[in-house]
Amino acid sequence: MLLKVLSWFALCCLGLSEQTPPGASTGAVPSAAKTLVWGPGLEANIVLPARFFFIQAVDSSGKNFTSSPGENTFDVKIVSPAEQFTRIWLQVLDRRDGSFLVRYRMYASYTNLHVHVLLSHQHVAKSPFILKGPVYHEGCDCPQPSGSVWMQDMHCPVSFSQIEQDLALFPRVDPDRNAVEVPERFGQRQSLCHYTITDNKVYIKTLGEHVGFRIFMDAFLLSLTRKVRVPDVEFFVNLGDWPLEKRRASERLHPIFSWCGSNDTRDIVMPTYDLTESVLETMGRVSLDMMSVQANTGPPWREKNATAFWRGRDSRKERLELVKLSRAHPGVVDAAFTNFFFFKHDESLYGPLVKHVSFFDFFKYKYQVNIDGTVAAYRLPYLLAGDSVVLKQDSSYYEHFYDQLRPWEHYIPVRADLADLLEKILWARQHDEEARKIAVAGQQFARNHLMGDNIFCYYYKLFQILERSV
Repeated sequence: MLLKVLSWFALCCLGLSEQTPPGASTGAVPSAAKTLVWGPGLEANIVLPARFFFIQAVDSSGKNFTSSPGENTFDVKIVSPAEQFTRIWLQVLDRRDGSFLVRYRMYASYTNLHVHVLLSHQHVAKSPFILKGPVYHEGCDCPQPSGSVWMQDMHCPVSFSQIEQDLALFPRVDPDRNAVEVPERFGQRQSLCHYTITDNKVYIKTLGEHVGFRIFMDAFLLSLTRKVRVPDVEFFVNLGDWPLEKRRASERLHPIFSWCGSNDTRDIVMPTYDLTESVLETMGRVSLDMMSVQANTGPPWREKNATAFWRGRDSRKERLELVKLSRAHPGVVDAAFTNFFFFKHDESLYGPLVKHVSFFDFFKYKYQVNIDGTVAAYRLPYLLAGDSVVLKQDSSYYEHFYDQLRPWEHYIPVRADLADLLEKILWARQHDEEARKIAVAGQQFARNHLMGDNIFCYYYKLFQILERSV
């Protein structure tokens, strides 16, 4: 409970004011005693591919820093007293808002770990933090036998509104009937994966021709079963982009898990393959993840380019309109294609193509346009985590967290046809402090709801409720 209170206090006070010059308030320096340290990476029983925790710099008067006191301000060391060496890769990421994200990936399990957080050789807050073991690494096949204990250890939410909404359509699920009817209905035209989890073992049968995307679901299920004993469940995962169940709620529905939902379909939505892979591969083979974004948010707000920015491919007609709008108003919108595929015959009208831009360089701009591709644009979690305000297109497609987002609180809403995009950008320019607060609220939403611990909780809760329907 104390960690949650500290988390709420620190996050709610981050970066809401531009009154402080770069560095700290009134030339203050961080206080080792007042600085806050909290997060799941300080608890032994929260096993993640890359563990993490936070440091909020606070001065001696108790005032939070709202800009960076220097990227090398804090020194963090993790040791195991029982071992001469620890196989742990650690990074301290400066979020440039007065806080730091410390992440570390373990390559072995330990009887216990001591986490030292130092400021000028002085211990910060309650450092050293002692994780009483065993402290398991990601590859350890060491599942917690009790799901309720695991959820308590993980501080999982009691419920997820999207899960309750999706599964309310399936009060009773007949796995045997689905095993026959789903392949008959979808197997010839779509690509799916039939998963069965029994005794914490995962069994797989593929349907359709293009099943390569199963690697993302396979990897996540194996990771989850290494951490907790998963309920015995059976389900079908849609490996394509578009949600599949188009029948009305009054008709015979089939429970299909998809990475994206829509207002006119009845699929059960789960976190996207892109987000789940970034959770599994943080500090691994991916460079874009929910943690790395937080350390690469571009220049301070007041130094960002006051232009709306977008790059991507031509996967929706509205994207063509966005590029056309950019050409008509280059001082307001900077939008261009990096690839043509769907509208190749229009390349002469909407080209030329431009070079790819590092995602981190997006945040040199104050305003980020989020517009659908083939389905929902899966970049939204990363855009929210950055230090720019998101202008989100109204859409019939949604990801697992959209129902928790609030327009004008976490993002600036834009009509589906983009007819009011210029108006919304001009509003943001004229109401800079309000736009800045929306950007910060979006950041805090991403930090609270889209990090790895929450993603694991979401999947487990989904399987737990599904089991009850059988």
